[in-house]
Amino acid sequence: MAGPVGPGSRRSRGPPHAGFLLAATERLHVVNGIAQIWSREARATHGASALLADAYPDRHVLGLGFGGLKRPGVKPLAAMADYLDELDAVAKESPLPAPQTTVRRVLAAYGPKMLALARDRSLGAHTYHVNTAHTAAAREILGPDAFLGVEHPVLLDPDPTRARATAREHLGPYLNTPYNLAKFRRLGYSDEEIEHGGSDRFVDDLVFWGDADTVADKLRAHVAAGADHVAVQVIGIEPGGSASAHWRRLGEALLA
Repeated sequence: MAGPVGPGSRRSRGPPHAGFLLAATERLHVVNGIAQIWSREARATHGASALLADAYPDRHVLGLGFGGLKRPGVKPLAAMADYLDELDAVAKESPLPAPQTTVRRVLAAYGPKMLALARDRSLGAHTYHVNTAHTAAAREILGPDAFLGVEHPVLLDPDPTRARATAREHLGPYLNTPYNLAKFRRLGYSDEEIEHGGSDRFVDDLVFWGDADTVADKLRAHVAAGADHVAVQVIGIEPGGSASAHWRRLGEALLA
């Protein structure tokens, strides 16, 4: 890792994918970001995460989230709390020996109540597609000790027109899901700013673009606002292309 900002950890959607990445590497840290609670029963999640904790000590973090399609009548906060209760109950009732390494978990959390749940029932929270103001507010709720990880998309392109077009293409799918729309409104963006691909302010806040030094400074703003770690997602790479050159340029700027 390059300090608190860098590509030193790998996002993964489920424990099987995490297991593959961990088995193929020696030092990589993997966070499931996110493992949706609707995708597997708590007993299966506990078994998989306990196995990974023992097999790869201190290299795996179970990142849980509500996510997915809108579920009428289901409240995300209550559903997550119930799932955590199930996980804890399974861990206590399991006839197998407890893992020698503690299973570490964080929650995908944005609103105040989910952030408080992350603080009280996990190591902390991880967020995606948020602005630095949200990072500061999340730190206040989490307090000084809980972990706060922020993932932010970046684009190494200094041309405003081209960069914003690429950023809008990236953000497009997230502007059609109810939970993301609710999050964006909670971040302080009006419906007018969110509609039609997003205003310049909306796009510039959620996708950091520019030359390597400019992007590095913007990423550091999350750390200054209270993030413990910033995971960097490079976008704008052609299918089949490699982001390696972008990582090198950004890494040099971050280390400078």
